[in-house]
Amino acid sequence: MTPESTSLFIEHRLSLVDYAAGIVGSRAAAEDVVQEAWLRFDEVSRRQLLNQPLSYLYRIVRNLAIDGHRKQVREERYMVPGAAVLAESLAEDRPTPEAEAEGRGELRALLAAMQELPERTRVALEMHRMGGATLREIAEYLGISVGLAHTLVIDGLEHCRARLARPAAR
Repeated sequence: MTPESTSLFIEHRLSLVDYAAGIVGSRAAAEDVVQEAWLRFDEVSRRQLLNQPLSYLYRIVRNLAIDGHRKQVREERYMVPGAAVLAESLAEDRPTPEAEAEGRGELRALLAAMQELPERTRVALEMHRMGGATLREIAEYLGISVGLAHTLVIDGLEHCRARLARPAAR
């Protein structure tokens, strides 16, 4: 951490947060974006001399904010509205025998859909949804970029969703 880069960041932190908040729509999310941007900026500033460090810092904030906003929009497409409220309102945790049988059938269909996926997509989906791995961990494991890891997970989800939406051929 160079003293120049630290003082530059401290001096402009509030304006960077304001800038990011305009993109992501939330001050809390903007704070996270600016913190991540600082970590990346600090890493680069240690390795090389930057001609326009403030411009570079703003560019990092912008890119991270746009990526985060895009990710949020994509993930919101796959969330079921009211699912959390419905789960809390259930009186009993144990499903009915009919629901169990239906759930087993859906699980078999899901496993069959996952077997249709290319191996790298299936691994990424399993690591993220079943193993709780972050996109960064998936990217490191598969030797790919974080963006590609995100795309693989989304592609896997979309494939499984499409397969589960179709009635099974008998």
